[in-house]
Amino acid sequence: MAEGTVEPGSGKHVLRGEDFDAVIFDLDGVITRTATVHAQAWKRLFDDFLRDRARDTGEPFNPFDSDSDYTRYVDGKPRLDGVASFLQSRGIALPWGEAGDGEDQMTIHGLGSRKNRYFREHLARHGVEAFDASVSLVRALRAAGIKTALVSSSRNTAAVLAAAGLTDLFDVRVDGNDLARLGLKGKPAPDLFLRAAEQLGVPAQRAIVVEDAISGVEAGRAGAFGLVIGVDRHGEPQALTRAGADMVVPDLAFVEVAKAKGE
Repeated sequence: MAEGTVEPGSGKHVLRGEDFDAVIFDLDGVITRTATVHAQAWKRLFDDFLRDRARDTGEPFNPFDSDSDYTRYVDGKPRLDGVASFLQSRGIALPWGEAGDGEDQMTIHGLGSRKNRYFREHLARHGVEAFDASVSLVRALRAAGIKTALVSSSRNTAAVLAAAGLTDLFDVRVDGNDLARLGLKGKPAPDLFLRAAEQLGVPAQRAIVVEDAISGVEAGRAGAFGLVIGVDRHGEPQALTRAGADMVVPDLAFVEVAKAKGE
């Protein structure tokens, strides 16, 4: 697959329909601004947990960093994997527990349930904003007859799309509910993206992955997709390149669909 031609004088990467059949987008941070909502929910969860732990053990309180900790340990991963990954980074071991664990239980499942409540409370109170350039690109792809899919590790995907008014924007959606139902592995494993390509009826080599998370870019590369586009929302383009992105853009306003011959 061609690596997205740069249009002379425009600085834009042009995707040509003859090179691919589908584009698979991540949700949080690519289509909607929910990455910041997730980061706030994670910070609330872990700061409360770490503050209580510091009080009980006498250890110093070292808060969760919404930038570095979020990007490194939880961004793009399934909720429980994010909990476990961050706690491991602090040398904290908790039992996984069970899916029905209450929010007050000191288990991975318990903390995950609490984080989900924080996220849904913020979503209900403030709604969610979509990235205009991303939505415009999806619509341009669909108008050109290119298939589109949405991927997310979150189980709240339907609620987020509804809040943003984007429920009918994609041909296929694969999210955290499918991870649990089908026993798929979360990012950086490529399972979500491969499932989306399968649902679209398109081989991975003929599909593009668009991601802002390092774990998502790694998943796109692991799945041997034809092109992986990194969207740099955190000011770390080199990290996305190292993770396997073929191209990195600050926003999808820098990507457009080539016009069909004769238009």
